[in-house]
Amino acid sequence: MDTLKVGMKDTLEWEVTEKLTTTRGDYKVFSTPSMVLFAEMAAHKLTEPHLKPGQGQVGLTVNIRHMAPTPIGKRVRAEVELTAIDRRKLTFRIKVFDDVEQVGEVEHERFVIDVDKYTERLRKKIVG
Repeated sequence: MDTLKVGMKDTLEWEVTEKLTTTRGDYKVFSTPSMVLFAEMAAHKLTEPHLKPGQGQVGLTVNIRHMAPTPIGKRVRAEVELTAIDRRKLTFRIKVFDDVEQVGEVEHERFVIDVDKYTERLRKKIVG
């Protein structure tokens, strides 16, 4: 995590497939829940190579503005920037585009975790 720096950027591209859509009238379009997932995956992709062995990451908050529809079959691109680091809390700004225009903007926070502690806490919930 020591190599993460404010201002780092990355991109992620997806094709809008059936499973990523919702229906609006006669059209299938990129859904807002899929845009949330897309933004989270873009931030995850930027962060993952910088984590130490035994570290992972989880999402904390997502604030999304879905600005325009993207039809099924088109491509979307997320441009992600790391905007703040507060100990293990990371804040990202993600802009989402299709081939015509910007279709979304997202502010997203992630937290770097100790995977062993996380899974032990989860195990206790499962076992009781």
